[in-house]
Amino acid sequence: MKNYITYSEEVQDAIHDNRPIVALESTIIAHGMPFPENAQTAHLVEQTLRAHNAVPASIAILNGQLKVGLSKAEIAYLGEQGRHIPKISRRDLPIAIAQKGHGATTVASTMIISALAGIRVFATGGIGGVHRGATATMDVSADLQELAQTDVAVVSAGAKAILDLGLTLEYLETHGVPVLGYQTEEFPAFYTRKSDLKVDQSVDTPEEVAAIMRAKWDLGLNGGLLVANPIPEKFQMEYHNIQETIELAIKEAEEKGIKGKATTPFLLGKIKELSQGESLKANIQLVLNNARLGAAIANAYQHIKPAA
Repeated sequence: MKNYITYSEEVQDAIHDNRPIVALESTIIAHGMPFPENAQTAHLVEQTLRAHNAVPASIAILNGQLKVGLSKAEIAYLGEQGRHIPKISRRDLPIAIAQKGHGATTVASTMIISALAGIRVFATGGIGGVHRGATATMDVSADLQELAQTDVAVVSAGAKAILDLGLTLEYLETHGVPVLGYQTEEFPAFYTRKSDLKVDQSVDTPEEVAAIMRAKWDLGLNGGLLVANPIPEKFQMEYHNIQETIELAIKEAEEKGIKGKATTPFLLGKIKELSQGESLKANIQLVLNNARLGAAIANAYQHIKPAA
């Protein structure tokens, strides 16, 4: 792995000292938000983790190296280059490495690199999932399959609201991925706390999450966990308004023939436009909220010993 992974000094010291570390993806920087909000939010998320006694490990691919921990200059570069930086998922990793390219890591590839680095907790905004109309298009995010096979707990505000949330939960159930609702019994829908869908189990503390992580992996039950953490109530968007906005954005994407990797960035940008920036504000707040919970879970997990 030494030929492939480069650690920042901060992350390397944390590994040496056995301190809690939380992974962060870079697609949210390059593709999830406009510049300069993307870079500013990335720095704010890292500061939030440090303030809650966890070391941030922002992950990206630069010059073919798997970077675990990014400098301010590297975050700024990803933010400025934006969508000129390719999105890298599982299938793209060997190509980006062999060709010594750059890449912004998705949930799937961030999980892979986190696991290689021994990082068990990853905080993000929302995972990918089963797209609307997938019964015809077979458009299912690789994030779901990664959750089924890679041993990392992912803290998110549910799945992105542009998806078919019901089918996303069905897929996770089929592949044995526990969906834990943090202080909620309802699966959050990214911008809102409401979806009318149930989680597998509600948990009230980071210690409960850490205990479930430990038990799962001690039993040899490979794969991740999804910790669904609702956006704070005061920052959520009005449910019916955001649903109407999403429908309008999806209709425009269909009319323009936008598909595949381009779909999510287009829809998020269109939703931001239609909501007059309110969706971006909600996005930033939910990411910060997930970082706080991720730090708490990483700290709790650090104190649980594996079974003898």
